[in-house]
Amino acid sequence: MGARLLKKRLLFPLRDKNQIQARLNSVESFLAFPGQRKDLQDALDRVYDLERLCSRVVLGLGNARDMAAMKVSLGQLPAIKDLITAFSTPDLLQDINDKLDTLDDLYQLINEAIRDDAPVTLREGNLICEGYNKKLDELTTLERDGKQLILALEEKEKATSNIAKLKVGYNKIFGYYFEISRAQAASVPDYFIRKQTLVNAERFITPELKELETKISSAWDERLSLEYDLFIDIRNRISAQSTRILDTAHQIARLDFLVSLAEAASKYHYLKPKITQDNIITIIEGRHPVIEQSLEPGRFVPNDVHLNQQDHELLIITGPNMAGKSTVLRQTALIVLMAHIGSFVPVESADICLVDRIFTRVGAMDDLRRGQSTFMVEMNETANILNNATENSLVILDEIGRGTSTYDGLSIAWAVAENLVEKNDKGVKTLFATHYHELTDLALTHNRIKNYSIAVREWNDSIIFLHKLIKGATNRSYGIQVAGLAGVPDIVIQRAHEILRNIENKEYNQDGRPNLAVSKKNTEKTNTPHQIPLFPPKEDPLRKLLETYKPEETTPLDALQILYKAHELLKQ
Repeated sequence: MGARLLKKRLLFPLRDKNQIQARLNSVESFLAFPGQRKDLQDALDRVYDLERLCSRVVLGLGNARDMAAMKVSLGQLPAIKDLITAFSTPDLLQDINDKLDTLDDLYQLINEAIRDDAPVTLREGNLICEGYNKKLDELTTLERDGKQLILALEEKEKATSNIAKLKVGYNKIFGYYFEISRAQAASVPDYFIRKQTLVNAERFITPELKELETKISSAWDERLSLEYDLFIDIRNRISAQSTRILDTAHQIARLDFLVSLAEAASKYHYLKPKITQDNIITIIEGRHPVIEQSLEPGRFVPNDVHLNQQDHELLIITGPNMAGKSTVLRQTALIVLMAHIGSFVPVESADICLVDRIFTRVGAMDDLRRGQSTFMVEMNETANILNNATENSLVILDEIGRGTSTYDGLSIAWAVAENLVEKNDKGVKTLFATHYHELTDLALTHNRIKNYSIAVREWNDSIIFLHKLIKGATNRSYGIQVAGLAGVPDIVIQRAHEILRNIENKEYNQDGRPNLAVSKKNTEKTNTPHQIPLFPPKEDPLRKLLETYKPEETTPLDALQILYKAHELLKQ
């Protein structure tokens, strides 16, 4: 029940400061009394899923095992109610305690009626406790003690008739009978009915014997039928109280939810956030609540994030792949979300303002069923953010525009960032991770945009990830180094470095060929004929000027004049 409520509250977080603060105060109270919290957890562990059990009972599917589980659960309620009072009883815990119905009458009914060792099926018997129904007890006694009852009747008839050798017998034809020797046959009472004469004995029956035999033979079927009817009646009586059961289940779920938040805060060293209404998010030494648990203790690198609507509204975060940009984005969103459900958060300190929604554009996947490419899905999510985000929202953008050409993607990313920082003249608090380093120029045009990057260190043509968010932009993505770390063959990595140098130097060489394709192995002269260009290069005036002069015939004055002419040509 608590797990379902936790999921629901993650999907529907609070937006009211007082309600959030009430939950935080309750978690804080549980943390202050670890011993009592452990006792309360132990009691909650013995409570089964009352919501599911109640549903089975209402639908007519509940069996005796369900009833036994419900009895165990209801039996813990008085102790749980007493344990709640051991805490400092914040308003929320007091509300739970006041609304917690211990359902004593239902517990008493199940305890008196349903056997703990009852079978799963309802037609095997052994469902109802002895003492609950008088008629059922009689049937049970007949079935269990039938032979003793027959023998008791035998002793009774011996005393009444003074026939010492009277004995009870049984066969499949007559059933039970009294057998008397022929010598004593004359002494039998009048109510004895002769059934059979043998050589040395006579066999008789009596109305009382036949009645007892009938009861014994039918006791099994009657008992099974009566137990089933009694069980159905009990189940219907409990079903009629389903509203009370569900209300109690909800209070137990609320309590379990808060205790679990306290347990997580204690186990993972979460601290209480400060909830504000000033549109500022300040996270000091924030950690990702999931990733840090998958690493060895002390390996996760915490980071600070500060967002406001004055000078840190949109943070452009650059850095290489695998450095931790996405982790910083996601942990910020998770910390804000956790605070809004009333949970302590993985930080050293945090001031979290109320947000109306958290918008995210992370990951990349297509939707082939709807005929949407990865880029189209990305743009749909971006459109939703731009159309619905307000100044009270938090936006997380991880790589906008990478699904199309470089210039188109850069243009879209730039325009999206501008729109978010200028929206409704107030802007939206945004974390924007990107590999488009040109976006860092936005900080020069908007004073509410700031550049941040994930720190790395280069070592022997490789990189070391520091996973630390620092102020300032980076102009490199270190993609080739990351490819090397991923196991891409060295020959491919070397060629990638070569092509990168060509691109960074110049796009075309002096022969008009793209430098992108140039490498050491194909710059060597070969006898292979080159393709004649379709459009010959234009005549170079500077080259033509130099061809008209011979160095050995040129005077110093002529050389100075040539230099002046060449300088003029360069200006043209």
